[in-house]
Amino acid sequence: MPDAVIDAARQFLRSFTKPSRVLVAVSGGSDSKGLLLALHSALGAAEYEGFSLAACTVDHALRTESASEAEAVASFSAELGIPHRIARWEGEKPATGIQAAARNKRYELLAAAAEALGADCIVTGHTLDDQRETIAMRGLRDAGGGHGAAGMAASMLYGRRIWVLRPFLDLRRADIRSFLEGRGVGWLEDPSNANPEFERVRVRARLATSDNVPGPSPGGRQRAASSARSAALIEKHIRVHDALVAEVSSRQAGDIDDPDWRRALLTVATALGGRDHLPARATVERLAGFLRSAEPGRLTAGRVVIDRRSGVLYLYREARNLPLLEIGPGEKGVWDGRFTVTSKGPALTVTAAPAPGERRMQRLIDAGLPMGVAKRASLVAPHIVTADATLEEASAEVECRIAPYDTFLPGFDRIMADAIAVLFGRDRYRAPPVRDVLTEMEG
Repeated sequence: MPDAVIDAARQFLRSFTKPSRVLVAVSGGSDSKGLLLALHSALGAAEYEGFSLAACTVDHALRTESASEAEAVASFSAELGIPHRIARWEGEKPATGIQAAARNKRYELLAAAAEALGADCIVTGHTLDDQRETIAMRGLRDAGGGHGAAGMAASMLYGRRIWVLRPFLDLRRADIRSFLEGRGVGWLEDPSNANPEFERVRVRARLATSDNVPGPSPGGRQRAASSARSAALIEKHIRVHDALVAEVSSRQAGDIDDPDWRRALLTVATALGGRDHLPARATVERLAGFLRSAEPGRLTAGRVVIDRRSGVLYLYREARNLPLLEIGPGEKGVWDGRFTVTSKGPALTVTAAPAPGERRMQRLIDAGLPMGVAKRASLVAPHIVTADATLEEASAEVECRIAPYDTFLPGFDRIMADAIAVLFGRDRYRAPPVRDVLTEMEG
């Protein structure tokens, strides 16, 4: 259905709240090349006045052919009159986890290219086929109440900086290829897409033998609704003190069989632990058993102490395996996954507090926390001195980091992410440039 490709491009452009400059991530494969061509064709209509395109190809430098392939995409973009940039992954590559590392580097380079080319957002050519594979893979390891069934979000905020949009998630790859063939345009085939060492390739092969024809999944809308319910529970039942301690009544905490409350509590705990992902299924089951009990006690899960006393549950980072961070003059670094520290002067060293940190502990006590909780929490706060330790406290800007969302924030989680940001004393995340599932819910 070649017309469906142009229709999807037009529908996507109509979803913008205002005309924008769009950076298309183009690898040279059929999906991204079809996306670039479809958007270029759609922008010929007068109703899209004020829009413009730019393109970027990330050369991961993992194959000898990658440089010439990137140049071929640059030539194709030039034929369309679209500014193009090649971003190359320089330096050594990891021996393991190469696909995850390549994904992280790709978004980092795309964000830099978007800034250089003056783009308001990035678009990628992910398709319904990719979505189907993603849902299958996440279903094998989902521990968060089945939310992996949502798959990829149509919008994703990268690094709190720029939105990445996926306008082709309801299109099949076969339709995009028919669209390209109808215009006499070829594409590149990445050999890694046939390498069975990668999980996605194995899942793709298994799904290819299925009689199931993929259709658009309602999972994104369902997850957005869950995000809204979780956000309401967070705002009503959880308090966070100094970005160090979460406080919730034991009675509410014990409602762990409510999937939205479980998701809310686990996500706050994950942020307190400086972890990017929620705990694994076995850890969640162990934690749930503890929370259903009414007895006082402590449990550690995902680097977080769950401390129950006198009808109140407190959560805070455990005082183990706290790192040392050294940053140069004017540089920025992340400490323990929980705080971003920017030097405002000389080189700095960031550690855990070597002493109880009386001022911070007193603030926690004044907020009504028990002495023991306040003492333990103050011991896992960042302690910052100049590199030569000549000052008790160095000149630095410290901001709490919400690890589950500060690098990759799926659009359907933004309501809950905003609630957590406010809880930790942070500004809300920036809104996407398009009307989406979340925008419709807010309206």
